[in-house]
Amino acid sequence: MIFTETRLAGAFIVDLEPRSDERGFFARAFCANEFREHAMETRVAQVNLSFSASKGTLRGMHYQLPPAAETKFVRCVRGGIYDVIIDMRPASPTFMQHIAVELTAENRRALYIPEMFAHGFQTLSDDSEALYLVSEFYTPGYERGLRYDDPAFKLNWPLPVSVISDKDANWPLFSAAAL
Repeated sequence: MIFTETRLAGAFIVDLEPRSDERGFFARAFCANEFREHAMETRVAQVNLSFSASKGTLRGMHYQLPPAAETKFVRCVRGGIYDVIIDMRPASPTFMQHIAVELTAENRRALYIPEMFAHGFQTLSDDSEALYLVSEFYTPGYERGLRYDDPAFKLNWPLPVSVISDKDANWPLFSAAAL
């Protein structure tokens, strides 16, 4: 695997390092030893699959507070997604900054998301699926969210939002007090 740290400390883009032959290729998609070498969480408590039927569907922005804070390792296995993370660590020099990464079935790229990063994505094609490895169990009492259109973050989604849940559309606007 090829690890590229983003400008948000602890967040990595992870590309495959395929070994090809006449059959196609083989590549390691997760390795606890390699994750440890990059000071990345290796515990997997849940593996989640998200399917979105319509292009432009928006999911997010979600995170969990300690002691249930999650790391996520996200890969798009069908279609494509525009994946966005926001650093919600108050002591971080990149607090409230974000990056976006295009994850597609074709580029086979993954995104490693540390604890206390809000995460969301918009589908770039119909019938998109994202696979997540998550370090903690979903714990509703510790769940938080940010509005996808909150002016505090100035997120630029690539498409008009075609589908969004009521919950995601109605998160309150950001306030540092909510942390």
